Amino acid sequence: MLKVVIAGVSGRMGHALLEGVFSDNSLQLHAALDRPESAMIGRDAGEQFGKQTGVKISADVVAALQGADVLVDFTRPEPSMQYLQACQAAKVSLVIGTTGFSDAEKATIAQAAQEISIVFAPNMSVGVTLLINLVEQAARVLNQGYDIEVVEMHHRHKVDAPSGTALRLGEAAAKGIEKSLNECAVYAREGVTGEREAGTIGFATMRGGDVVGDHTVVLAGIGERVELTHKASSRATFAQGALRAAKFLADKPQGLFDMRDVLGFDKT
Repeated sequence: MLKVVIAGVSGRMGHALLEGVFSDNSLQLHAALDRPESAMIGRDAGEQFGKQTGVKISADVVAALQGADVLVDFTRPEPSMQYLQACQAAKVSLVIGTTGFSDAEKATIAQAAQEISIVFAPNMSVGVTLLINLVEQAARVLNQGYDIEVVEMHHRHKVDAPSGTALRLGEAAAKGIEKSLNECAVYAREGVTGEREAGTIGFATMRGGDVVGDHTVVLAGIGERVELTHKASSRATFAQGALRAAKFLADKPQGLFDMRDVLGFDKT
């Protein structure tokens, strides 16, 4: 049985992850973590589900990792980097669904993967992973005469923009047209912007309500457009993907992986 530590258990994704662990007989909740000031500290991790697990929510990551197999983290970059350091020291595998990392932080994650196994993906959904592959293929086929736009919408509480998933979709599109996203991304338009520059990838961000996550990639040509869309109606899809990733790491001593590895997709 895989011993799982869940970080950020008082959050929306933390709740979905706990529910996923409790419903999977191959997984055992080993520890539950939350920020030190959380009102949940000291309470049973199963309390919000009407059950007693004997696992008390804690802020002590070092203690939580003792005897654990994997930590699943959907928090924010600053605590995520602390969890990364602790997992590296304890030789515990790590699933990272957090978004908003800087390039330097991403490099630190890659370096840590030389010592421990990590699945790092901005979106753990099986459907989004498929969408990433489809976007790359579509951009490769429609690489002449088509403009690419990435449109995303999330709930009002999301703090980073564009979303990590939108950026990953942009990277897939850029790869399809044999470019680097850094050289062709357009993140904002305002005022008299002039005509759209060919070969760029535009991003549009919307925030509001309780939208879990909507992503659309538009490839617009003359007389037609292709739209590839994924809409998430529940965080359960991300939780199930993350727990699938945790199982994937069970026999991996080190290495950096993404959801395409977990699902066995061709990455060539």
